[in-house]
Amino acid sequence: MRYSLLAGGKRIRPVLTLATARGRGADPVSVLPTAAALELIHTYSLIHDDLPAIDDDTLRRGRPTCHVAFGEDVAILAGDGLFAEAFNLVLRRQPGGCAAVTAALAEIAAATGVQGMVGGQYMDVAGEADADDDLRVLHALKTGRLIQAAVVCGALLSGAEDVEPYRAFAAELGLLFQIVDDILDETGAEDELGKSVGKDRALDKVTYVSRFGMEEAMRLSDESEARARELLGRLPGDTADLAAVTGFIHDRRR
Repeated sequence: MRYSLLAGGKRIRPVLTLATARGRGADPVSVLPTAAALELIHTYSLIHDDLPAIDDDTLRRGRPTCHVAFGEDVAILAGDGLFAEAFNLVLRRQPGGCAAVTAALAEIAAATGVQGMVGGQYMDVAGEADADDDLRVLHALKTGRLIQAAVVCGALLSGAEDVEPYRAFAAELGLLFQIVDDILDETGAEDELGKSVGKDRALDKVTYVSRFGMEEAMRLSDESEARARELLGRLPGDTADLAAVTGFIHDRRR
């Protein structure tokens, strides 16, 4: 569990939780347990994604994947352990009112189940993305839903009563993340990304690049960033940190 969790990474999901709370005037430290829990969940998903039965990847965050280092049996258990520990962390450590913490837990549970990451992963392995709308739904569930939960949890735990504007912004941010990820799978360097490149093409997966071509995928990423910034402008408080994360996601090279 430590091997995969502490291997590095961008930490985008916890940063989004902290940035959202800070923008609303809350102390970011107050949402740190939930922010950390989201990174535990993200790491669990990577461990399981890398397994031979799914993506069969051997490199993650610049080192051998968990199942390569410890075996498939240990990797499955490590992922399960991280997932369970995430909920334990929120339940035991997250300060705040019961209603807000319960709402955050419900958001995380929805984001990780069949209406979120698991459902999107199924669509991916089953190849169920024949139409453009299917591709968007696949990535909205597999990737975008946890990014959405990160922002929404930051809003809930800092006292937001209406989280729908945050949800709309984060949904677009999740789309932007995935389009850029698809581009980097074709153009990125393995030593910078810390993971295998060209893997989606090798597995014949439908991506924004394979569906629309590189030039159009890059145009779509620009369009998505513009929409995300427009939605960001509708949020209350100081959105400078969230704007910086949006720019990082669009411009990243890893």
